[in-house]
Amino acid sequence: MKTSIGLSAEQLKTSTDILSTVLADEVTLYIKTRKFHWNVSGESFMELHKLFEHQYKEIEEVIDEVAERIGKLGSVTIGTMNQYAKMTRLKEWPDEYPVRMKMIEELLEDHETVIKELREDIDKCDESGDAGTTDFLTGVMQEHETIAWTLRRYLK
Repeated sequence: MKTSIGLSAEQLKTSTDILSTVLADEVTLYIKTRKFHWNVSGESFMELHKLFEHQYKEIEEVIDEVAERIGKLGSVTIGTMNQYAKMTRLKEWPDEYPVRMKMIEELLEDHETVIKELREDIDKCDESGDAGTTDFLTGVMQEHETIAWTLRRYLK
């Protein structure tokens, strides 16, 4: 059934393309945060282990919300690792297991990248006239700003 919510097919495609890329970024960041949760060691092990767990759970909620937003706009949601890897704007470092402070630095860099990309995505959705997705992505960006702020505090 055709989605009839006051947006043209072109506007819907613009938004769902953006959201699919955001989803790929979120899944990539989720996997990296989980990897660090599993592999952190040394001083402050338990604190960082719990911090990373809290953060990947927050990202997991965002992943579900992004996927649902795509569905609300009448599109199908990507769902394979191959698709995520092709679409993400984040870098992965296979076979690298950094020390705990480097983990924090890397996650901070990724969250800051996501924030910058989301700012551009928000502008594109706003220009396209999709106020709902603009507002939605603003909330996602604010989640990443909070996580980035928390990680930044560990590096002072």
